[in-house]
Order: sequence, then C-alpha cells, then structure tokens
Amino acid sequence: MDSLKKYLFTILLSFGLFNSAFAILPIEKLDTYKGARGYLVQTQTLPMIDIEVSIDAGDRYDPVGKSGLADMAAGLMQYGVRGDKGSLSEAQIADEIADLGANIGLSVSGERATLRIRSLSRKDLRDRAVQLAAAMLSAPAYESNIVEREKQRTITNLREAETKPDFVLSRRFMKLIYGDYPLANSPTVKSVGAVSAADLSQFHKQFYRGDRMIISIVGDVDRTQANEIIHALLQKIPQSGPAIARLPELQRSPVEPLAQREIRIPFDSQQAHIAMGMTAVSRSNPDYFPLLVGNYILGGGGFVSRLMNEVREKRGLAYSVFSYFAPGKENGIFQAGLQTKSDQAAQALEVMSSTIGQFIADGPNSTELLAAKSNLINGYPLRIDNNRKLLDNVSSIAWNDLPLDTMEIWTKQVEAVTLEQVKAAFQKYLAMDRMKIVVLGAKNQQAK
Repeated sequence: MDSLKKYLFTILLSFGLFNSAFAILPIEKLDTYKGARGYLVQTQTLPMIDIEVSIDAGDRYDPVGKSGLADMAAGLMQYGVRGDKGSLSEAQIADEIADLGANIGLSVSGERATLRIRSLSRKDLRDRAVQLAAAMLSAPAYESNIVEREKQRTITNLREAETKPDFVLSRRFMKLIYGDYPLANSPTVKSVGAVSAADLSQFHKQFYRGDRMIISIVGDVDRTQANEIIHALLQKIPQSGPAIARLPELQRSPVEPLAQREIRIPFDSQQAHIAMGMTAVSRSNPDYFPLLVGNYILGGGGFVSRLMNEVREKRGLAYSVFSYFAPGKENGIFQAGLQTKSDQAAQALEVMSSTIGQFIADGPNSTELLAAKSNLINGYPLRIDNNRKLLDNVSSIAWNDLPLDTMEIWTKQVEAVTLEQVKAAFQKYLAMDRMKIVVLGAKNQQAK
C-alpha cells in the first residue's frame, strides 16, 4: 500500500510539474526612460536574456522615390559606429559579437524597425552586449564607401529577386492592396540607388529616439537589472525630436469592377501563382479572435481547413493552399494564395474564390468551430515554450497596446468565440467584390 501511495504521489507531482511548466509568466511594466516604455518577463530556466528594441521607423516612412531607406538605415547600423571612446568598424563589431557568443540582429517590417539582442545573462557578458547594441543604436557611422557597397549588394539582390515569381507576385499584390498608402511601395533598383549616406543619417536622427521606442526583455534578470539595461541602451538616445508628419489613413478596399481589381502577369514559370486579399483589421480590433478562429477553419488549419479540402483533397489542384489575417497596430490585410499548374489556374482561382465566398456567407458549422478552438487552445503552449517565442508575444502585446494579461487570457478569448461572431466578423470585414487578385504565370494570359 505504501508503494502504491508513493507511486500515485509521484504521478501527481509529475503532473503538477508538467502543468507548471506551461504556467503563464506575468508581464511587468518597467520604468519609463527617455520616453520609451519597457516590459519584462522573468524566466530562470536558462542563464540567457533576450531583448528587443522596437522603433516606430518602418518601411511606411520611406520618402517618395527612396523606398528601402528605412531598411538600410537599420541594416547598416551593424557596419560601423562612432562613439565618444572611438569608432568601431564592422569587423570589430563582428569580432565583439563572436567573442561574447551573443547575437545582435536588425530587421525592418512595414510598421517598425527592431533590434534584437540574445546573450548569456552573466553580468559582464550581458553588459558588453548591451553596450555594443547601444552604440549601434545611437551612433551608426553610415560611412559613404560602406553605404555604396551595401547599395550595390541590395541592387544585385533585387535584380535576382525580380526573376523569382514569389517576389514579383508579392510586390504586385501589395501595390494592388495598399494603393496610395506608403506600404504599397517596394524597394526598386532606382529607389535604392537614390539613397545617400546623408539620407540615412537624417532618417536615423529623425526616427531613432526614445519616444518612438519600446523595449521588451525576457530572461534571467530581475526588475532592477532590466531597468539598468534600458538605461544603458538609451543613455545616448535623444528623448524626442521634431514633429513627424502623420501618415495617411489606409482606406478600406472599395467595391470595384473585376477588371480594376484583378491583374494577370505573364511570367516564365511552370506554375501559376495566385494571391487574393484585401485590407482588414488591426490586432487590437475586438473582432480579432472571431477572425482568428474562423480563418483556422477556412485556410489557416493546414490539412483540416476548408480550402485545403476543396482545392487539394477533392480536386488535386494544388499541393498547398492557405489564408491568413496579418493584423498590424493600425491596419492589416487578409490574404489567401496557392500555386498550381498554369493550365489549371482559372479553375483553381474559381474554387478558392467560391470556397471563401461561401464561408463569408454561411460561416462555419459547430463541429468545425469546436475542432478549431480545441486545436488553437491545446497548441497554445507551443507558442510560448521558449524565450524567443515569449519575446515575440511580449513585443506584440507592447507594440499593439494590448492588455498586459493578454497571454493569460488568450485561450479564454478563443474559447469564448461563437458561430454568430465568426459569421458576423467575416461579413463585416471581407467581401468577394472587394477582393484584389493577382495571377502570375498563367499561360495565354495578358496583363490587364
């Protein structure tokens, strides 16, 4: 009997430990410094720290005729800095990162630029990594010879990309979706060639300041240490600067004749590439969760989605077909897409369109809704099972001004979604007569 009790106790203990591994760790709001907001999730499972600095300096701020400027302003920060204690070349920066065993990376999306740091949490190594990132963030050199070298590298990559159907499709699709909004413009050989070292310095001076930054930290540090990190990162960053012109509002896709919302692009490709979509909702929109759950059923659930069943399983028109919502802070898009044989493009487009149209009209059934919510809820621990994924979530919550308990209540919000909410949300934000369509590579088609 004693051995049975011990066995049961071990099982219960293991169950408790298993559950605790997926406990949602709280997000702490840190002290504001230089106008920047800071957030922390403390984890002690590994002696590591992950940091992200989000800067409101994305592609949407590229000047007319200089698309690619925001991307270069961030990317070239790792190719040399000028500081009070001397300058660092790109080789010295690379050597220091390697010596630390750290990662420091920069990237740019439509809305924001991000600088990410991953380091051991040991104070001496952590401090060196933060100091290096702070120098890159506050005093990039933008030396003319390096700027010209990187411009030529970017131009070479663009010319190569222009031979790839996915790149051409994406560029034309974004232009069709966004119209006159700044995100419609993609870098070109001409626009990158027009960027100068002075442009980069001016862009950095204008946008890289404390009141446009959010810092998210996940890892083996406490609140005091996290605040110290923020101070070190932003010590030489100005708090504010001149007023920045407001971006135009993104207009909802209007109802247009088919000829104005569908383009067909001849392309030397064995496959036809099809994209369909329209403007949609921001992440903070109250209908986000009904759209999330509904799209899992429509095209986001892989082999269990309606689009996959209709396009692949029933008709064999494509290996894969998808749909998703990409919500941002201020706006977002809905997109669906597939690749198929060129001579099947018309049929594949018709099946994809009719499937989406029927879903908008009728919504899901109760069995589909239950399965979707179950999959999303049961899969949620995999979205937060390491520091990098936690950082992604914390950063998204902070950037989109969501409640700090968003991770804690996420599964409850999914569970609360009803059939009526899904149907109402899809009918409110999507309509087939406002969908933009790009078909690239189909045989015997001429551009419209």
